Amino acid sequence: MSAPALALVGAVSLQRLAELAVARRNTRRLLAHGGIEAGRGHYPLLVALHAAWLAGAAVAAAATPLPPAWPPLVGLAALMAARLWVMAALGPWWTTRIITIPGAPLVRRGPYRWFRHPNYGVVVGEIALLPLALGAWRMALGFSAANALLLAYRMRVEERVLSARGTPTVSA
Repeated sequence: MSAPALALVGAVSLQRLAELAVARRNTRRLLAHGGIEAGRGHYPLLVALHAAWLAGAAVAAAATPLPPAWPPLVGLAALMAARLWVMAALGPWWTTRIITIPGAPLVRRGPYRWFRHPNYGVVVGEIALLPLALGAWRMALGFSAANALLLAYRMRVEERVLSARGTPTVSA
C-alpha cells in the first residue's frame, strides 16, 4: 500500500466534493432565476462514472506499493489549475449540470475565448491521468472509453442548448 497514492486519491476526491458544493449552489441560483436544465436523464450516469472512477483509483492506490508516477502527477496538477480557471471564467454559471437561462449571453472569457468546452478537456485528462499516476493503465483506458461515450452524448445536448441561446457573448 502506498500512502502517497492514497493521499493523491483523497485529494482528488476532496477537490471533487468541493466542486460539487459550488455546483449545487450555482445550480440552485440558476434555477431560481429561470434556468432550465437539459440532459437530466444522463446526469446519474455521469455521477456513477465519476464515483466508480474514484473508487477504482482508491483500489489501485491501495494495491500499489509505489508512489504516484511524476509525469501524470504533474499533468494532474496542471489540469486542476485549468479547472479553477474554467470555474473562475464561468463564475456563477459553472455547474456540473447543463443549465441555461434563455437569452442569456454566452461566456467568452478565460479559456472560453479559445475553446468551446474546456472543462470537458480537463475531465478527459483527469480520467486518464489519475489511474496512470497509479500505474493502472487498463483502468485509464476503460474509464477513458466510457467517459468518451458519455461526453459525446453530453456535448450534443449542451450544443443544442447553447445554440438556442444565440450568439451574444460576455467577455472580459
